[in-house]
Amino acid sequence: MSGIYPALVTPFTANGAVSITDLKHNIARYNQTGLTGWVVNGSTGESMLLTRDETDAVLVAVKEAAATSKHLIAGTGVESTAETIDRTKRAAEIGYQWALVKTPHYYKPAYQPEVFIEHYRRVADASPIPVLLYSVPQFTGVALEATEVAVLAEHPNIVGIKESSGNILRVSEMIATTPETFSVLTGSASTLLPALVLGVRGGILALASAFPEQCVALYQLARSGKLEQARRMQQSLLLASNLIVAEAGIAGVKFAMDQRGYRGGLPRRPLLPLADSLKARILRTVAAIDAVAASA
Repeated sequence: MSGIYPALVTPFTANGAVSITDLKHNIARYNQTGLTGWVVNGSTGESMLLTRDETDAVLVAVKEAAATSKHLIAGTGVESTAETIDRTKRAAEIGYQWALVKTPHYYKPAYQPEVFIEHYRRVADASPIPVLLYSVPQFTGVALEATEVAVLAEHPNIVGIKESSGNILRVSEMIATTPETFSVLTGSASTLLPALVLGVRGGILALASAFPEQCVALYQLARSGKLEQARRMQQSLLLASNLIVAEAGIAGVKFAMDQRGYRGGLPRRPLLPLADSLKARILRTVAAIDAVAASA
């Protein structure tokens, strides 16, 4: 596994229902980019705010709209091991090639390393498709460390990890302690270049939902050794990621998408729409990145 994948958003209609039309519009546009594939029903997709029926509908819609050359990764991780297995099997039935399984997190005091190891092994044993681990401590409050990942990487059906903490030391330890065949992907656009230099295979990025071409260009520059150009682009994307993703959150990603011809729309409650002051800052950032791209 390698390349750049957007962490897809879930658009909603004015009355709050999932908008399959807008979702397919976005996929049709993404099909024309250098993105490797799509990650569906992840954190940026507000998956924890969707019903099970809505989750299925989103999986089906993306599968129908995706170009056949694009990889399909389904977010299937929930708190229960049994429910995670059920959702993973359903994603495989629909036609997804990989399952992205985030860490359980609610019962934090009980979640020692052996709990995560047992959970992921059971999911991988039962999954008809390869499993990607997903560590996103900024949302869950728990993190997979390199020692646990190294143990899990021994399982033949656990093929990689999306590591979203942005902790470069943690990423480098995972790369150093897992086999060559195990793919470490970053979930942080703000550290994409240093992570690529260390040896990650690519990124699953919320920012790529709004700026797919720029994220792909940075990946390609780094892979071809054009590090000075890559460094300048990383600086631009760092500022955008810090504002649009880290500060403004899902509402910021969706608003930035709206400015670039995609259909993001509003987040689902209890998430709130953006304040006007944040909108103005994001508009300036979008304009600056587009200006840099136009002059390149």
